[in-house]
Amino acid sequence: MAMQAQDIEAMIREALPDADVVIKDLAGDGDHYAATVTSSAFKGLPRVRQHQMVYAALQGKMGGQLHALALTTVTKDT
Repeated sequence: MAMQAQDIEAMIREALPDADVVIKDLAGDGDHYAATVTSSAFKGLPRVRQHQMVYAALQGKMGGQLHALALTTVTKDT
């Protein structure tokens, strides 16, 4: 079963409470999404670590319930 965009957003916000999260359904199938996540938690971290934080927030659903996620992370200025 595919994940809903609001579920993806909620999981990311739970792990990164200050995050601004924008989710787009790329194919209209509920299976291929793009996400832009902006958080101060990313400050000073390399892009790979930022992405790992977002994937960790998805609690293992990547590759299963969530087939594809094009991810962009941005550091929020505080």
